Amino acid sequence: MVTGASTADLAVLLVDARKGILTQTRRHSLVCSLLGIRHVVLAVNKLDLVGYDRAVFDRIAEDYRGVAAELGFASLVIIPISAREGHNITARSPNMPWYEGPSLLEYLETIEIEDDAGERPFRFPVQWINRPDLDFRGFSGTVAAGSVAPGDPVVVMGSGRQSRVKEIVTFDGRLQRAATGDAVTLTLEDEIDISRGDLLVSPQARAEFADQFAATLVWMKEEGLIPGRSYWLKLGTRTVAATVTALKYRIDVDSGAHLAARALGSNEIGFCNISTATPIAFDSYAASRDTGGFILIDRFTQETAAAGMIAFALRRASNIHWQDSAVTPRQRAELKGQQSAILWFTGLSGAGKSTIANRVEQKLIALGCHTMLLDGDNVRHGLNRDLGFTDIDRVENIRRVAEAARLMSEAGLVAICAFISPFRADRQMARDVAAPHPFIEVFIDTPIEECMRRDPKGLYAKARAGAIPNFTGIDSPYEPPEAPEVRLTTTDANVEALSERLVEELRQRNILV
Repeated sequence: MVTGASTADLAVLLVDARKGILTQTRRHSLVCSLLGIRHVVLAVNKLDLVGYDRAVFDRIAEDYRGVAAELGFASLVIIPISAREGHNITARSPNMPWYEGPSLLEYLETIEIEDDAGERPFRFPVQWINRPDLDFRGFSGTVAAGSVAPGDPVVVMGSGRQSRVKEIVTFDGRLQRAATGDAVTLTLEDEIDISRGDLLVSPQARAEFADQFAATLVWMKEEGLIPGRSYWLKLGTRTVAATVTALKYRIDVDSGAHLAARALGSNEIGFCNISTATPIAFDSYAASRDTGGFILIDRFTQETAAAGMIAFALRRASNIHWQDSAVTPRQRAELKGQQSAILWFTGLSGAGKSTIANRVEQKLIALGCHTMLLDGDNVRHGLNRDLGFTDIDRVENIRRVAEAARLMSEAGLVAICAFISPFRADRQMARDVAAPHPFIEVFIDTPIEECMRRDPKGLYAKARAGAIPNFTGIDSPYEPPEAPEVRLTTTDANVEALSERLVEELRQRNILV
């Protein structure tokens, strides 16, 4: 696929004459349409391997025109080629006298691609703050859309602070105007607070600013998308934590139908709702590729998980507002003579999480500490009784527990949570939800062989017999913590010693006042 730099780009799609239009071709075509590419060249390759048969080419061309008709391309050119032999690549081929159109290179050199980026409203993502000395403060980046000149008004999305451009500075000197694609440093007439990731825009045409939006996702990671899991979202120069809160539907690449789905697999495309940890500035992708396109990044592997295109902002109901309490969480905790916190026990089934967590709570109660224990089995009898043990349900299970634990911390309690919580991303999500309350991850590090030997509930035996699907450690993975606050090894110490060690850890962290 070949693309240019504007929203009206050209894409070259390659198909094998022996195989014709495949699902992959349909998927690539759908992605081109979603990306706003309006001009497509279908290069039907390996005509030499089918004897330069015109009938083969015509059949493929007819099939693809049916695909393209639903995607809204402005132009479609279909060219028969043989890349290996060089036929119809740079010049017309004598082996295909029945083809009267241009060669691939001839077409690419003559097609005119319009670029309307300069006509769109001004958008300038701030990449870094340029301050070489105390007398100069500029904001560096690349103009994403529109243009700007000294004296033009600008506004910072989010804060709403306004100023005017004083100078446009480059390595080669000052400019009278900067347009789309220019890398420049802007200085302003007023000293206003601007940081990396902020977006400067025209006051007459502001971008959206919200913490929720709907978007199309092209999922790339081998491990599927699970709604509720936290990722990094990178849009322009801004990176924030984000969660796919709802998968509205998956797009069938063969029929274009919208199908109900709970997850997305590798190379699948879906439409979803996304929530960011803090509000961000953006446009719809249809209005601006640079300020409407983003990627999702795995928070642990740093792999690109998905490419996304924003459709529109989502607004909370106007009658729902955050109600601040006159009594603070700190006041509630001080009344109890302690600091609120969340102790998050994680480990395999049978590792000893519940046993140690119960003993820790007993010790804390004896010290006059106010606690609440949330156990994995117990919450599935009430709060999470509607959830199973698929990866999707496990993520939602932890999300609900994390929110409940945070409320308990707000009440000034020490919330003790004992859950397998097998995925690092979900434990990170729980940590994010807990903020600003202390979050202490306690890894009960017991080898699976020892857990299987203990098997207090007989679960491992049932799982190995196939009676319990999606069982952690057997047919569902457990991702051990890489840097837990506390690691307890049960094979070389008893419950009493391990519990006392954790209580001492709480003293050192001033949780017990």
